[in-house]
Amino acid sequence: MIKVGVTGSNGFIGWHLCQTLELYNTKFELIEFKRDWFNDSINLDNFVTKCNIIVHLAGLNRHSEEAAIYNTNVALAEKLVESFKRTDFKGQVIFSSSIQEERNNTFGNSKKVARELFSNWANLSGAKFHGVIIPNVFGAFGVPFYNSVISTFCHQLVNNETPNIQTDASLNLIYINDLVKRILELFDTDTQDCITIEHTNTIKVSEILNQLIKFKAKYFENGQIPSFNNQFEINLFNTFRSYFNLENHYPVRYKNNIDERGNFVEIIRLETGGQVSFSTTKKEITRGNHFHTRKIERFSVIKGKALIQLRKIGSNDVHNYYLSGEEPAYVDMPIWYTHNIKNIGEEELYTMFWINEFYDANDPDTYFETV
Repeated sequence: MIKVGVTGSNGFIGWHLCQTLELYNTKFELIEFKRDWFNDSINLDNFVTKCNIIVHLAGLNRHSEEAAIYNTNVALAEKLVESFKRTDFKGQVIFSSSIQEERNNTFGNSKKVARELFSNWANLSGAKFHGVIIPNVFGAFGVPFYNSVISTFCHQLVNNETPNIQTDASLNLIYINDLVKRILELFDTDTQDCITIEHTNTIKVSEILNQLIKFKAKYFENGQIPSFNNQFEINLFNTFRSYFNLENHYPVRYKNNIDERGNFVEIIRLETGGQVSFSTTKKEITRGNHFHTRKIERFSVIKGKALIQLRKIGSNDVHNYYLSGEEPAYVDMPIWYTHNIKNIGEEELYTMFWINEFYDANDPDTYFETV
């Protein structure tokens, strides 16, 4: 089993990398790291000696004082190199740098100097090193006003704020899932030194904002699943969904049209395809307890009483939603949230499920974990 340590595991990229490593827990063992170990040589050395591969993601992107960005990022690299020397580390190091290296700014310069520190150490020690030049990254759970303009726009739109475009630049982007895949592909490879991760999309800031505004109008406000012209738009949509306040947004009540004949409820409006399923669930039975990393899914309760539960992977906070066929409603499943549905009534529970992909047993994107 390959033992992997990740600095900056609580950051945007680090969180996604660590959660993905956990999906392959028969191949990788994730070694715990704590930020304060940078100032504790004993714990830092102990961490280093446990690892076969270290992915160094910890750093500072923004600060009111630019000198703090430079000093922090260079100091973290220096402390790791010192530990490598003390422990005679012979494993592999992957360091996340940035396209900002080319722009002669404080952040870019700090990343370049740090990368050169690792490179010089690797050349002298014979260890494997990859300095990874990363384009603009977006995806679920990025921090607004810090990680990406996309994170900022998503946060502002779901909170009914008005986004502002300062410069309508063309951005070279990579989705977080694709970046993590590229990092994993570097594990235990012999290629040395600097590697540029190619972006997957180039798009103007105004085009991104216009697409997100459409998502807000159709999906956030009206529950309609929009059309997707390509994988980028699906990735952007899943990013947008991750900024919802789950407690306030769900469950969403359907319009229940009732007359002397009975009732009529419109379940879903789709501009895209997918798969629709129907289930009955017996009393006190629970379905689910799994999560998805890319799929869009909706649970609609049409008869009986149900408890739907969601919990973000890596968190202990459980969101509980009580639904009843007397007031038909739905809950959509965010990516990276394990979820289930339980019959808590006295009669059979009837549920409609929609998901945006046909089920593929060879690529199910379904990972089991109890809520």
